[in-house]
Amino acid sequence: MSEHHINHTIEKLKAVHAFRELPEPQLAWLLTKSKVVTYLAGDKIFNKNTPFTNMRVVLEGTIAISLEQKGHYREIARIEAGEITGILPYSRADRHVGAGVAAKPTVILELHKEHFPEMIQFHHELVEALVHNMISRVREYSQIRHHDEKLLSLGKLSAGLAHELNNPSSAMIRSARELKKNVRTAPSAVLRIVSAGLSAQQMKAVNALLLAKIEQQHASESISLMQKTAQIDEMADWLESHGLEDGYGIAETLFECQFTLTELETLLDTISEDHVAAVVGWMNDVLTSEKLVQDIDDAAARIADLVNAVKTYTHLDKAPDKQPTEIRQGLTSTLTMLNHKLKSKNIQVELNVPDEVPGIHAFIGELNQVWTNIIDNAIDAMDKDGKLEITAARDGESVLVTIADNGCGISEEHQAHIFDPFFTTKSVGEGTGLGLDIVHKIVQHHNGYIKVSSRPGRTEFRISLPIK
Repeated sequence: MSEHHINHTIEKLKAVHAFRELPEPQLAWLLTKSKVVTYLAGDKIFNKNTPFTNMRVVLEGTIAISLEQKGHYREIARIEAGEITGILPYSRADRHVGAGVAAKPTVILELHKEHFPEMIQFHHELVEALVHNMISRVREYSQIRHHDEKLLSLGKLSAGLAHELNNPSSAMIRSARELKKNVRTAPSAVLRIVSAGLSAQQMKAVNALLLAKIEQQHASESISLMQKTAQIDEMADWLESHGLEDGYGIAETLFECQFTLTELETLLDTISEDHVAAVVGWMNDVLTSEKLVQDIDDAAARIADLVNAVKTYTHLDKAPDKQPTEIRQGLTSTLTMLNHKLKSKNIQVELNVPDEVPGIHAFIGELNQVWTNIIDNAIDAMDKDGKLEITAARDGESVLVTIADNGCGISEEHQAHIFDPFFTTKSVGEGTGLGLDIVHKIVQHHNGYIKVSSRPGRTEFRISLPIK
């Protein structure tokens, strides 16, 4: 390399932030021990799982880093000009977690790791700069991937929550519209019953029966579908024979309020047959309005429950430090957040957290991340009609939570790596490989431990958390 090119390359090295304050002789040493390699756009610089051999300083261009998941690659980061990548002194990494490709014409200074001992012995400022760069790089990269995992989890939860909220909100809108139509017809129904000329005593008797049936609206009676259909058909025939046009629709409403054909016939002891259409029509309007109001109330209560679950799950109303928390509450709110996924696969959930299980002090938001990641993985591992078992019990001075599923299981080969950063068996876009790494770190943060055992048909996570 000519003196001009050496000086030119040293100037480029000085433009690298980590090298800005380094003595020029050390940069010259780095240059003499390295090689400058030019890559064309699309050239492969390194492959996934290949051993680290070189430190790389990007002088020009860009390296695109991609992770491979089940045969597909997804770009996760870019190394731009002025940045350092590859292996560094004192780094314990041994293999590339992803593949690196030149995103455009790229010039890289590559130093083989065989020169590290000499660097460590004679070029202390250079080593210090590289170690500082390594620490900053790991911190930034972990934050980016952690953020990516959170966004992925948030996307799943928000999609499920939107679906869960859509059902009761749609029911409210539908019931409100029906109620509006029913209210508009109420004056006509009242006019018909007034025109019938019923006495005060007759109205009192009809009103007493109506109020009694309103109270029975939600009473359940074990009856087969065939019996139900037969009784409604019989009631509809009786109503139509007494002048009511929509006999079947009215019969359905009356049946839901526990009316029987015998009770309708008993009405004839109070009112004449000429009054049946007006009286029953008015009763049907009142019962329909009552039912629609109840449907709106139930839907609103469901929305309130979901909002409360979100509030509990995200821990928005609490301080961001350790707080007393009940294990059952966190697990319940997490199951509510994931209810859409559970229902989509018709998964049976058994939650067994006895009252005597003590509360613990925990970072509640973090703990909910643990439950979310493990339960979400369990759902993904199960086929339709799967079974999820969640139990908690006191174990000495700790609480032991067990989450088990009857899914496909985790191979022995993968069990050794499931808590490793970026390890995932999911397809591209379904996981970043950080979920269980985050779980492991959170459990450690609480001075607990997590263990897993798995075979086809039974995967079990055991999470131990200290009470104090």
